[in-house]
Amino acid sequence: MVNPGFAPRDIPLFSIPDYVVFAIMLAICTGIGIYYACAGGGQRTTRQFLLADRQMQILPVAMSLLASFMSAITVLGTPAETYVYGTMYFMFCISYLIMGMAAAHIYMPVFFNLGVTSAYEYLERRFSKGVRRVGSATFILQMVMYMGIVLYAPSLALEAVTGMNVWAAVLSLGIICTFYTTIGGMKAVLWTDTFQVCVMVAGFLAVIIQGCLQLGGIAEVWKVNYEGGRLEFFNFDVDPRVRHSSWSVHIGGTFMWIAIFGVNQAQVQRYLTVDKLSRAQIALYLNVVGLWLIVTLATLCGLVLYAFYKDCDPIVAGYIRTSDQLMPLIVMEILSWLPGLPGLFVSCVFAGALSTMSSGLNSLSAVTLEDFVRSYKKDLTEAQYTMISKILVAIYGGLMMLMAYVSSFLGGILQAALSIFGMIGGPLLGLFTLGILFPWANAWGAYAGTATSFLLVFWVGIGAQIYKPPVNKPPISVDGCPRINETISNVTMSTVTMVTDMFTTTEAGPVVDDRPDIAKYWYSMSYLYYSVIAVLTVLIVGLVVSFITGAQDPEELDPRLITPFFDTVCCCFPERWRAKLRCGVPQEDRELWMEKDAEEFEQGQELVELKPVGRDSQKQLLRRKTPWDNEPEDYYSKKYQDGGPPRDEEMRNLKGEEDHDGDKPPANPNGNVPDERSSKSSVDFESSI
Repeated sequence: MVNPGFAPRDIPLFSIPDYVVFAIMLAICTGIGIYYACAGGGQRTTRQFLLADRQMQILPVAMSLLASFMSAITVLGTPAETYVYGTMYFMFCISYLIMGMAAAHIYMPVFFNLGVTSAYEYLERRFSKGVRRVGSATFILQMVMYMGIVLYAPSLALEAVTGMNVWAAVLSLGIICTFYTTIGGMKAVLWTDTFQVCVMVAGFLAVIIQGCLQLGGIAEVWKVNYEGGRLEFFNFDVDPRVRHSSWSVHIGGTFMWIAIFGVNQAQVQRYLTVDKLSRAQIALYLNVVGLWLIVTLATLCGLVLYAFYKDCDPIVAGYIRTSDQLMPLIVMEILSWLPGLPGLFVSCVFAGALSTMSSGLNSLSAVTLEDFVRSYKKDLTEAQYTMISKILVAIYGGLMMLMAYVSSFLGGILQAALSIFGMIGGPLLGLFTLGILFPWANAWGAYAGTATSFLLVFWVGIGAQIYKPPVNKPPISVDGCPRINETISNVTMSTVTMVTDMFTTTEAGPVVDDRPDIAKYWYSMSYLYYSVIAVLTVLIVGLVVSFITGAQDPEELDPRLITPFFDTVCCCFPERWRAKLRCGVPQEDRELWMEKDAEEFEQGQELVELKPVGRDSQKQLLRRKTPWDNEPEDYYSKKYQDGGPPRDEEMRNLKGEEDHDGDKPPANPNGNVPDERSSKSSVDFESSI
């Protein structure tokens, strides 16, 4: 509804060709799902359904990594972000590069070398089963909330341009996505993601090219944005309350994106669909290049938006309700001359949403099956586990549609989504970092650090919504809007609801900040620092509690659980220096642990968990069942007291290791999983525990 005093604006709606283009996109996605449901005998095992049988090529994996979290949030939110605040968001490109290097060389090797299906299996091997459950439950909460936002966003866009009821759009999109993910499994997800990335790029290019042609060229667009104060690429203000500064974007953004691409199950699961670590790393680096392309195109769309509406802000005038509807609005105004182009853009929005939702549904199914179902139901057949996986996808599809309703009350989609990853993904990143980089951490430290981190980030995050911080924005104008009368004067800083804030932020002329002091300083912190606070809290509290309760002995750890950080960043150092920097972790035993795992798979012997020995062993190692497992007293403590061999020597005997005369070369700390290990599903490994 147009605000009082402004004349109505003639905005075209969808035509039949637009609906046809949109329907074709949905039909192709559904067809891909049906094809992979039937091809090769269908998705008969959990390995095929959840990991695409680990036979995928690099390109579809890279495209899927790109599509998983560059969705409708990016298509709608990033151009609106540029229109409202300027181009500072573009500088995330630097964060993407740092994220790619960290994820590829610190986090990815651990998951890949262990051959896990659920990333949270690592937490059990490193800490305890309880820590694993905490991580899994946190991921489920995070993804269900995020997918609700992703589903609601394109439905809102469709309502703006077609008049279709938003909830009808939610149901139709949710049902189609759930359908092809349920029947097609991971292969359908990867190939639909590849197709959907192409649709996203085409939609962006259509807006940029037509907008620049209509506005007089890219140089004119750039000039208008410069004069309007939208071009900002560097802001070195050290105040942490500045929403987007160079420090918050580069530091906070790096932590936030590592939480997404480094330890998030949806991404880890994609890494594991290829057969070699090096191929997974290549896919991740290609994904970084794709991120640069998508963010560049989205930012250019935002510049076109401002150049087009510089004299008539459509939110103030009341032509649209939220800034997230800016892109659909300009599409209908500049592309409707050619029937089918608006349909291409709406397909672009929906393609982004479908890619994220399908990835989320598949990963939620994997985590629930591996971390919960298999723990309680160990005697089911592989076919039954696969059927449970598909049922879980359908259940989470229903929850996703329910969360879309809740998302309708969250306001803007961009910061809402990123804040969720900071408040929930940050503690998870801290938990994995504690285990992967700090060999002294134990289970008690993991519990304490994670709990404290959650309390801290939710305190600041919720406080920021109760006491909404004022945000400085470049000026807007309605001087060029058609009016019913001339009683409305030019507005350069109007009362505007800017929904790219997490809920709403209202700015009306000079702001009088009458909030309490804690809100002025603590609650006003940039949302990008949430992940930084979360990770540092987990590390500090986790290490302090670990040393108080008895630190883990690094020599007892499976070396595959620890990333040899200095072997990666200080590869030119002499071996004796790097050996000292490994903090006592026996990295030279990596091959022995791999061989032991392979032997367990081949022999199919029952595995049990060793109990912790006193305060010095919080780690639970896996070994074959032996006659002394039923003894009431811990075997290793008893043997040591009786003058028997110490624990590390006994573990070598259990694994069948023999000391050699130095004729065997040391293991590569970053080596890949042996063929026999990677050829076995970690699902089978977990079910035998």
